[in-house]
Amino acid sequence: MSAAGSSPAGSRARPSSRSRDTSWSASAPSRVAAADRVALIVATAGGTGWIPVAPGTVASALTALILWQVPFSRAGLLVFFLIVSTVGIWAAHRAERVLGRKDPPAIVIDEVAGMTLAVLAFPLTLSTLAVGFLLFRLFDVTKPFPARASERAPGGLGVMVDDLIAGLYAAIVLGLLRTMTRWP
Repeated sequence: MSAAGSSPAGSRARPSSRSRDTSWSASAPSRVAAADRVALIVATAGGTGWIPVAPGTVASALTALILWQVPFSRAGLLVFFLIVSTVGIWAAHRAERVLGRKDPPAIVIDEVAGMTLAVLAFPLTLSTLAVGFLLFRLFDVTKPFPARASERAPGGLGVMVDDLIAGLYAAIVLGLLRTMTRWP
């Protein structure tokens, strides 16, 4: 390929200045198939994963904020969690292929699912979401058994499972705290 950006045969013209750059940042791939583009949007939680500093923490905090603001019923929250988890496995798998590495920091749909699981069984009050957020981040970063080992699972499942385990641990501790302190 020449420096001018043409194809090896020289038959392809350089894109015009009017063509749109649809990448979210300099690190995002600029030319991908439509399904891969959808997978990247989902896997990065609408582009949140492209934030250069602590994208997982930002995605978890935004998830808590959304859960606080959107009036989910318990059944609605469960459906949201199941959709995010299921679609997240697919999206994370494709995003890993597009980005060319295992569980890159830009993939944050796993944090959305894990944070949601952490508070799924509780009233979505500000205090529950704040403590759930802190517990989820603690378990997501420290990765207690079997979270770290689960990262070796292939594809999107390996991306998602460790955060779901972190969310489950956070939910258990949050439930114990609420029971021991009679916290509403």
